[in-house]
Amino acid sequence: MRRFVLSLAAITAAGLLTAPASLQEREVVGSSPYDVVENWMKPFAAAGHAWGSHPGVFAESPDRIFVIQRGEFRLPDPVPPGFAGFVGSIGLNALSPGDARVWRNCIFVVDGDGNMIEAWTQWDHLWEGSNGPHKIRISPHDPDRRVWVVNETGHAIYAFSNDGSELLMTLGEPGVAGEDETHFGRPQDVAFLADGSIFVADGLDNSRIVKFDAEGNFLKTWGEKGNGRGQFDAVHAVATDSVGNIYVADRNNDRIQVFNETTRSPWYHPSISPIGTWPDFEFPNDIIVTGYDVWVADNMPPTIVKLDTNGNRLFTYPIAGDGPGQFSELHQFSVDSEGTLYGADNVKGRTLKFVPKPGASSMQLIAAPNPPQR
Repeated sequence: MRRFVLSLAAITAAGLLTAPASLQEREVVGSSPYDVVENWMKPFAAAGHAWGSHPGVFAESPDRIFVIQRGEFRLPDPVPPGFAGFVGSIGLNALSPGDARVWRNCIFVVDGDGNMIEAWTQWDHLWEGSNGPHKIRISPHDPDRRVWVVNETGHAIYAFSNDGSELLMTLGEPGVAGEDETHFGRPQDVAFLADGSIFVADGLDNSRIVKFDAEGNFLKTWGEKGNGRGQFDAVHAVATDSVGNIYVADRNNDRIQVFNETTRSPWYHPSISPIGTWPDFEFPNDIIVTGYDVWVADNMPPTIVKLDTNGNRLFTYPIAGDGPGQFSELHQFSVDSEGTLYGADNVKGRTLKFVPKPGASSMQLIAAPNPPQR
């Protein structure tokens, strides 16, 4: 039998040591440390329409916030009383538009006051025949600030120039599902390393992570359907940290799995090791990693959870409900360089903005990105 020895420093860096029980019991459950900016994003849809489902938001800067939507939603005629600019305000589910969907303004940008300043309507045709865009990212390491948008049921991921004028790269073959080096099966998310390499959460039909180099060349893949270590059931989000750990929202298994490319595991994979499994979530949708903190958007019911990089829960607060600042489903969240938080509600069809409450503890706030967005 071959023997494998890891140094204590390597084990600690990889997050393999389990924290003492006393640390596991330190989780604080409290109220939100943020105030919602009410009526922040200004409606701009044509008469008789409203925003559709909002699956994604990404704050490039405090004055340039990207939002994606699954088309616009044709409102009932007459519009029911109580309409407040989004379909959830009149009891409609933005994820179930039926024949009320219009493929318009699927990618748009708002300023810090919530005014629409860019509409990338030239790309609306990409979403026809699919269920629309799914998540949106910009790599903090990319000097060109390319905008990555996932097309789940179109089985593709697009990289646009920062101003939206060019489609620079396509991963996958649009409209064609598969499980080889050039095809996806309902991809969900994308993340990046400092060297430009790309991780794709692939996703709902497939159950794997796929890695590409900065030019989009296939490098490796790992994962399969199941509930064991290194297996997945609905890979919904992927994120990375500064030391190369890869955090995966294994949604239907109600857990986060953590992997590392430098720690070897002889029994699993020659270059990828699962170094942590964090259970007891309920349908985790998204992950933000800032420094030594990992934030998870959990969703049954909607909740934001803070953990350290060893998986110890530190702070949790609920966000479920129909009131201001509450969510039916927090699908993606983002923080700008000033620490302002944004969240996209997939069901209500709106994106919300939050600012820290006066006197809020920095330990309960999501830190600004590092490296920072511009």
